[in-house]
Amino acid sequence: MRKKTYLRLVEYQTEQSRQHLGEVQSIYREMRGYKHDFHHHLQALKGQLEAGEVGRALEYIAQLDENLMAVDRLLKTGNVTLDAILSAKIAQAKSAGISVSVKALVPDGLLLTDLELGIVVGNLLDNAIEACGLAQGDRFIRIYMKMKGKMLYFSMLNSAGRKERKKGSLFPSRKEGLHGFGLRRVDTILKEHGGWCKYNSEEGAFTTEFLVPALG
Repeated sequence: MRKKTYLRLVEYQTEQSRQHLGEVQSIYREMRGYKHDFHHHLQALKGQLEAGEVGRALEYIAQLDENLMAVDRLLKTGNVTLDAILSAKIAQAKSAGISVSVKALVPDGLLLTDLELGIVVGNLLDNAIEACGLAQGDRFIRIYMKMKGKMLYFSMLNSAGRKERKKGSLFPSRKEGLHGFGLRRVDTILKEHGGWCKYNSEEGAFTTEFLVPALG
């Protein structure tokens, strides 16, 4: 039964990562479409201005600006997979009234696979969003990611409720049926690549750090 549950959850998280990657690829395709149409937009504006239809041209520009703002919502870190998972989770956090700040600069080609990167970062963000739901006062998530030589470094501080005690090496999850499974998956993936992850719970705050070899 445990093996069956484990495999079902792995399949769910893998599909979730594929969905996030699909979302970002869809946004990029839409942005490429606007780039392709840019010449046509310039010709339309030129024709309107030459005809003296300044008001119509301004309305056209405003409409273009509105459409581009709707498309260019994607966080840009330098890594497509990371863009996908962070953009999706940030949108989820903000819809729950959580303020999010991100400083991230990561190359696109890493030793971790796209699915592994999505599972690791996605689970850590899920954990942070869950913890923020228990916080009193301001709810926030602060993320910092960069390369340290060939190592990928991740640091996150988020608001939380009361101080938690570890069960074994991890903190428990309040999600029914998961029982901290997500964090165990994170630890497993990072250790397989020779990395580590640290968690610390304080009253009102939770911190997460990981360091993992990411470049050959």
